[in-house]
Amino acid sequence: MDIKQMKYFIQIADSGNFSRASEILHVAQPSLSQQIKNLEEELGVALLARHARGVTLTELGKEFYTRAQRIVQEVEHTKDVIWEKSANPAGRVSVGLPTSACRGLSFPLFEALNKRFPNIKLHIVEAMTAYLDDLIQVGRLDVALLYNHKAYEHVSWTEMLTEDFMLFMRPDAPLSHLASIPFQDVFELPIVLPGRPNMMNTVMKQFAARHDVSFKALDCDSLPATVKMVCESRYMAIMPSFAFSEEIERGVMIAIPIVDPTPSWRLSVVVSKLTLNVRGSQAVAETMADVMASLVEAGKWQARLSNPENTKRS
Repeated sequence: MDIKQMKYFIQIADSGNFSRASEILHVAQPSLSQQIKNLEEELGVALLARHARGVTLTELGKEFYTRAQRIVQEVEHTKDVIWEKSANPAGRVSVGLPTSACRGLSFPLFEALNKRFPNIKLHIVEAMTAYLDDLIQVGRLDVALLYNHKAYEHVSWTEMLTEDFMLFMRPDAPLSHLASIPFQDVFELPIVLPGRPNMMNTVMKQFAARHDVSFKALDCDSLPATVKMVCESRYMAIMPSFAFSEEIERGVMIAIPIVDPTPSWRLSVVVSKLTLNVRGSQAVAETMADVMASLVEAGKWQARLSNPENTKRS
């Protein structure tokens, strides 16, 4: 049981149905339903009575609702008191985001930081992982989100999640009916992929070599150009789904899972030990981690969160 589940439960009770609560919380309804199911299973009781018109509280649900409200209010009050009495982090913090994550992550990160730490001035740098890696090692970035990060002397890092690669195409493409596609068949198709030293290219070539698959693709380092090629030609792209979440939502692209095997990479939040703004950088890194977890839990980022007990840190 955690605060998040309590907040979800309170909103569902106030809304009277899962659909309305899902809209207010910006959480996918299946994810919301699963959270409440987990809560009821942990308690061993039914908190909600489900019916055609929505949900109502059971007697035990009413008792839990009252107690949950008190707990949530106390937690929020405690946060406010601690933040108010602390020396609030402030100043400029430079953050490096890879192109595949920048569109989907930058605005939620801005919003969260403006709410938590309004005195922090965020500067976002969008670039390939290899370039961001070079910058943070020499202290030219304070924080970065990096793929398949390796430990270095001048950084600390926390592994956050794992993303699977998918095959993207137009909705009317000949293969759009497939539920999945084997990895060995992917490179018989017209594929566009970021060129070297982009981490996507490196990971795919290494993955192909390990599984004895011939690797051929058109190199394109521009995400907007890749979108245009996929939407207006026979070319298909390989990316994690978060890179093209806007196009998927608009219905101009579809994503086909790659299987047998599924290529993937790990994402880590990395903080420079050379930063001159230690508290600000740590505040941004922690906020970024929270935002990423929230996007995954809300179903907006198709990825698997790393187990906190097994998360690598240095």
